[in-house]
Amino acid sequence: MAKHHFHLKSDWPGGRNSVGTIQADKLHTEISIPKEMDGPDIGTNPDEMLLGAAATCYIITLAAMMERAGLSGKEMDMDSEGVVDVTNGVITYKEIIHRPRVVLENTASVEDLEKLGELAEKAESSCMISRAIQGNVTITLEPDLTIEK
Repeated sequence: MAKHHFHLKSDWPGGRNSVGTIQADKLHTEISIPKEMDGPDIGTNPDEMLLGAAATCYIITLAAMMERAGLSGKEMDMDSEGVVDVTNGVITYKEIIHRPRVVLENTASVEDLEKLGELAEKAESSCMISRAIQGNVTITLEPDLTIEK
């Protein structure tokens, strides 16, 4: 069994509306509370970072599955949305909505498109971030899957 360790250093200078930093191997940014939660809105925030982790994990997982299945993508991109609920001062990350858009090469068949649909669903349950937040955050897929015309 292989274990991979990732490290991140956080610096926070003061109270709620301060601006801090995080630094990892390839990630260096300022952090603060977003404007939607009455913060200074500088750099990124935990809400965006969870959304980013879920989105990048999903799209990389889907790409790897497509490659293993021999599906040639002409174009692939994705919009993702995070829904955070604040009720009575309690902040809860409720849902992440992934909207992957994949266009297969014009040589793809209807069967290839069906296989892509299966992989789009499977990628969500196979992604380690999706598995990590399962039971706490609902992940919804709204895929747009087509063959190049």
